Amino acid sequence: MTPPKALLPTTLQRESAALLTLYLVQSGQKMCYNYFMKELFPYKIILAAGIFAFLGAGCQTAKTQTQKPDKPPEVASSTQTSQEKIPPFVPAFSEPGPVVVTAAPVKKPSPAKKSDVQASTTPDTLPGLPANCGSNYDCYDQYYRGLIKKFGTAKTFAAIKEQYKTNSYVQTQCHSLTHIIGQAAAALYTNTAEAFAHGDEFCASGYFHGVMEAIIYKVGRENLPNKLNELCAEIPGKERYSLDYYNCNHGLGHGLMGFTNNELFDSLNLCDKLTGQWEQSSCYSGVFMENVIADFRNHFTKYLHPEDPMYPCGEVDAKYKQPCYLIQSSYALKVLGGDFKKTFEVCEKADSDFHAICFQSIGRDASGWSVSNVALTKSRCELGKDYFEQSNCVIGAVKDFVWHFHSDQEGYKLCDALNADLKEICRSTAKSYYDAF
Repeated sequence: MTPPKALLPTTLQRESAALLTLYLVQSGQKMCYNYFMKELFPYKIILAAGIFAFLGAGCQTAKTQTQKPDKPPEVASSTQTSQEKIPPFVPAFSEPGPVVVTAAPVKKPSPAKKSDVQASTTPDTLPGLPANCGSNYDCYDQYYRGLIKKFGTAKTFAAIKEQYKTNSYVQTQCHSLTHIIGQAAAALYTNTAEAFAHGDEFCASGYFHGVMEAIIYKVGRENLPNKLNELCAEIPGKERYSLDYYNCNHGLGHGLMGFTNNELFDSLNLCDKLTGQWEQSSCYSGVFMENVIADFRNHFTKYLHPEDPMYPCGEVDAKYKQPCYLIQSSYALKVLGGDFKKTFEVCEKADSDFHAICFQSIGRDASGWSVSNVALTKSRCELGKDYFEQSNCVIGAVKDFVWHFHSDQEGYKLCDALNADLKEICRSTAKSYYDAF
């Protein structure tokens, strides 16, 4: 049983490279919650992302392995609850090249906003990236801030989209670089809504997160705790949990980490001041994502321990554990030098209620590291020691295939390459996930 299509926000029609599916999850799950009168789903679907959470199309999901079955499970009916929660923003990795957090390459561009229309012919007229930028993050930071100041938001996005085609560093750091664009753009506009109206969802909506980081600094330390609930109030679509409204609350989490100097627990406590559990969980996801991204950007965070790659997930309160485990496997892979077998072993040591999520996250990374290569993804998921580990890895991987290509057919290619016992759960997951688009 699925909710009537009328319940689904019109914003769902927009194609986003990465956070669209998470938005579907968060808004769709809220709709499911209302529609089934609190019978089916608790508010537990959170990005950490990118983050990684998913309930299938309109509440219809494949069954996640919450216990270790002796044989392949049957596909769950649409009235069954699911513990699989995999967001679409992917802290993915590409090979060869540096191990960095990124969104997977975009196969379908986001629809242009009004501010982008005049930008299609501008890249050739803009100053190019300095030849010596290489992998120097600060060089890119200075370059994009300069473009924003001189040419504005639309032309800056035109430039980064063109550079994304050929520059491996822009590809792998794209989400973080669009944070920079958002931070710089916030100074051009009078309020949050205006800044959002001129934004672009390219590379997992990093622009919007960056805008919120800058706005938090504008509000100031003394005023922020009492102003938190006002910062996203003017964003259109609150009543239908729009993508922009999600990005605003998620962006608050990113910004709070900067505001507290990467004090993770203080940031989570500030998220708790938001009114509404949906808003709070969206904020939590931004906090945990920023914690991992800070490490990849060579910023210091004391809440990552190389000797314990799952930290801080085991230490946070129960309500924070899920968004933490939804991102932490990506950090584990970095620490372990891309060793997927060892990462499976690390996930085995996670809190027992979150093993499935951790293995699904490995699947997302198995696809992301190979840019959704069937053979490589299959071989990595097969490193799981049993059906439980391998099947959850496959769930995460095939979802990554589907949104990477915006096609269930590409997901089925992975499924068809798998052993017989994994094909059914793979195909049912691909179908339900694609239906969400």
